[in-house]
Amino acid sequence: MRYDRVYNFSAGPAMMPESVLEEIAAEVLNYHGSGMSVMEMSHRSPVFQEILSQAEADLRTLMHIPDNYKVLFVQGGGTVQFAMVPMNLMKNGVACYVETGAWSKKAIAEAKRYGEVKIVASSADKNFSYLPDCSALDIPGNADYVYICENETINGTAYHTLPDTKGKVLVADQSSLFLSRPCDVSKYGLIWAGVQKNVGPAGMAIVIIREDLIREDLPEFVPTYLRYKTHADADSLYNTPNCWSIYCCGKVFQYLLANGGLEAMAQRNEEKAAVLYDFLDRSKFFTAAVLKEDRSLMNVPFVSPSKEQDAEVAASAKAAGFDNLKGHKSVGGLRASIYNAMPKEGVEALVDFLKKYEAEHT
Repeated sequence: MRYDRVYNFSAGPAMMPESVLEEIAAEVLNYHGSGMSVMEMSHRSPVFQEILSQAEADLRTLMHIPDNYKVLFVQGGGTVQFAMVPMNLMKNGVACYVETGAWSKKAIAEAKRYGEVKIVASSADKNFSYLPDCSALDIPGNADYVYICENETINGTAYHTLPDTKGKVLVADQSSLFLSRPCDVSKYGLIWAGVQKNVGPAGMAIVIIREDLIREDLPEFVPTYLRYKTHADADSLYNTPNCWSIYCCGKVFQYLLANGGLEAMAQRNEEKAAVLYDFLDRSKFFTAAVLKEDRSLMNVPFVSPSKEQDAEVAASAKAAGFDNLKGHKSVGGLRASIYNAMPKEGVEALVDFLKKYEAEHT
């Protein structure tokens, strides 16, 4: 590891590619001869306008985003989007949600403030350790959309086949798998992602929304800033945006384009996740928490034989240079988040550490 950096397995804010950090560091005092940092420049300046335009163009290229979709850079993360989605899309006042873990539960609770929520499938019966069958959902005709959390960061599940929404608009929280694999944007009405997992620093969400879903006829109670139309009409410059986050995300988009795009990233993510899951499936000490066919390639929750040993593993790992392995406070256990920026050698080194720990404690 260079610069005395640890392997950071945090679920977010998370690792960024080292070469991107080096490029940012080189530009932090004087961006491209402007004489100032991006953190200092006006969001209305031609220099930042170019940063913003290039970031959107590169994201469109990466994801092959159709022309009839808007790309919005919106301040705030998931908590804001949990409210913006129902505020903007609940035209009939009815929405369907699939309950698969902590973050879909939060989205459900928020949506209930604005209309009727139907939970059309749930995996709560087995502590969200699998994904429910979504091939024959009971979706009412007046439903405005079907909402999924495509990758549950805490619980470690991910969709590998999208639900059959019976022609209704599909809305997806992609925060923890955003840009980790190819995505057919045309299958969704709206995709949103908090950027602090796989793309950049915290404080912003990227929203990709089909233009026909951007409404003018919203209830009066919807604040100006929480209307997607506000951001779409102003090209994400209605107010001062999170300039630094946009800049950093743009650097990551360029990094991904230069390194094979999302197809290459998917292959790398599959290979490095296999290293960890193969070990867990063979281990007699550690146990993976999720059903094989529903496992996330980004977030890998697992447990040792006891809570006390979980805590000891996390502490020993931190001392050895493997940080943030402690599971989320709501579920406990252990969790390794292995986003795009985590190199395969980082996962291999972690597995070597876990093998050694197991040998010494069995």
